[in-house]
Amino acid sequence: MILETIHSPEDVKALDKHQLPQLCGELREFLVQSVSQTGGHLASNLGAVELTVAIHRVFDTARDRLVFDVGHQCYVHKALTGRRELFSTLRQFGGLSGFPKPYESVHDAFIAGHASNSVSVALGMARARTLQNGDYNVLALIGDGALTGGLAYEGLNNAGASGEPLIVILNDNGMSINPNVGAMSRHLGRLRSKPAYYHFKKWYRGLFGKHPADNCIYRFNHKVKSFLKKSIWPRSTLFEDMGFTYLGPIDGHDLPRLCDMLEWAKELHGPVVVHVYTVKGKGYPFAEQNPGKFHGISPFDPATGLLKKPGGESFSSQFGKTLTDCAAQDARVCAITAAMADGTGLAPFAKEFPSRFFDVAIAEGHGVAMAAGLARQGMIPAFAVYSTFLQRGYDQLIHDVSLQSLHVVLGVDRAGLVGADGETHHGCFDALFLSAIPGFTVLCPASFAELRAMTRQALFEIPGPVAVRYPRGGEGRFRENTADAPLVCLRQGADVTLAAYGIMIDRVLDAAELLEKKGIFAKVVKLNRISPLRYEELAPFLGGTGLLAVVEDSFGTGCVGQRLGAILAEHGDAPGKLILKNLGKTYAPEGSVAQLEHSFGLDAAGIAAAVEEERAREQ
Repeated sequence: MILETIHSPEDVKALDKHQLPQLCGELREFLVQSVSQTGGHLASNLGAVELTVAIHRVFDTARDRLVFDVGHQCYVHKALTGRRELFSTLRQFGGLSGFPKPYESVHDAFIAGHASNSVSVALGMARARTLQNGDYNVLALIGDGALTGGLAYEGLNNAGASGEPLIVILNDNGMSINPNVGAMSRHLGRLRSKPAYYHFKKWYRGLFGKHPADNCIYRFNHKVKSFLKKSIWPRSTLFEDMGFTYLGPIDGHDLPRLCDMLEWAKELHGPVVVHVYTVKGKGYPFAEQNPGKFHGISPFDPATGLLKKPGGESFSSQFGKTLTDCAAQDARVCAITAAMADGTGLAPFAKEFPSRFFDVAIAEGHGVAMAAGLARQGMIPAFAVYSTFLQRGYDQLIHDVSLQSLHVVLGVDRAGLVGADGETHHGCFDALFLSAIPGFTVLCPASFAELRAMTRQALFEIPGPVAVRYPRGGEGRFRENTADAPLVCLRQGADVTLAAYGIMIDRVLDAAELLEKKGIFAKVVKLNRISPLRYEELAPFLGGTGLLAVVEDSFGTGCVGQRLGAILAEHGDAPGKLILKNLGKTYAPEGSVAQLEHSFGLDAAGIAAAVEEERAREQ
């Protein structure tokens, strides 16, 4: 196999061009077999095989800077840069990350995980190169999905005007960039992509030296050409209007043409957009037929495409079903998603109430602002969004929602530790930043029954902005519904008080049982609402034992435990000792939720051990 001989991009460059199709085929087979064992992002990587091989044929990513947007399509890049043998550990604790990580390889220029920032980052690198008199290429690889985020246009606007040599590769696997142009755009795209055309243009530019723009004859001819072009075909591309040279669109699976186009883009020495059409899931029929399913998939049988462990009911699906039921009862209820209809459980709502369902694409800030507009005019918008991506709408939460106390409901999905996607995707900030915004009510269900009840409370009973935060996956041992109270005591004990919210209540209940076996009796308090926190509600539950341990899968600074301690101390009712069990200031890596909880001491054994250690110190 050719792939087994590839240990670095230099080996890719050394291949004869006739060997490249076989390499691409082997890469696809490798991806299917590897991801079927570990799970991961498959369809996007299958579609980017030829493009990634072309990049490594033309550029030196150890020196040139390749910035991935989101990074879903980085697996081929990793396989070609010396990490192929690590794929058995993909997205596992202590293993290979599913996203670009500079600590893994010199070939990973920048961390990735969230969308739409690649052009901005690449422009910063290009400007640093100019200021430092460097000599390397800078590329941003962005998909059409990420191009729906506003930050991408901020970067493009500035990059096009900068004149900096910068190559933006647009991997377009679904969204039409310029739908109104039609046949003329395709005709000019074919013309521009033909080798004879670009060889002529390169020869023409070469007549005027290394910097043709400095030659008055070239500038005059260029202006005449641009005038004639706009007169005959007045619709230029958005990219050209921003100051880019636009190349394409071209077939992203035609490796020779890709290499030619990237060589040309490199030689233009200015802002260039290379527009590439690819097929998501290319080469694996199941992924081509259902690219959404195989975008991010759990382990599956490669022969059938079926999951090895079919998924069951989840907090996401329960939220979507409850919201759909509520929409049937009240015509004011609307649903918003940021390109995550399936992931957030809103697909049934979209089917049942299409006129009240809004997919804003990868534009969380816009989603929050639009929700504020809907609420201001009397609708009841519910924005279902992953916790990690809600961070991108923080300004709108304050400026557009909180300042006017608008009744916007947030379904904060994937709250807390989420597992294999790692540090860029854990939802460990929302409990902190939502609680810090004036007027927000933050509810934390621990069971499906509580999620259904709290969603209805958020929609119809609680005024102002409300967030209902819930974890990825299904419910645990706790299956009750205590949603009517801000906090409840689930277990009595005189030695220590254990407090938690959301799914972490399962870990606390387990810890209480472990402690009891050692003669330590724990009171277990479950917080259903973490904002607002009121002393008169807290005091009857949190006192009495002298030792309070608060367990959370969030960061430490500004956490609920700190706020509880401060509120009790303010009223002269501080516990004798406060134990805060959380992530501290450390980002959680990839790994299963159970592995991560254990590593941070947030599992039952870790919680019990912390209590025992503190009691031992007191004796």
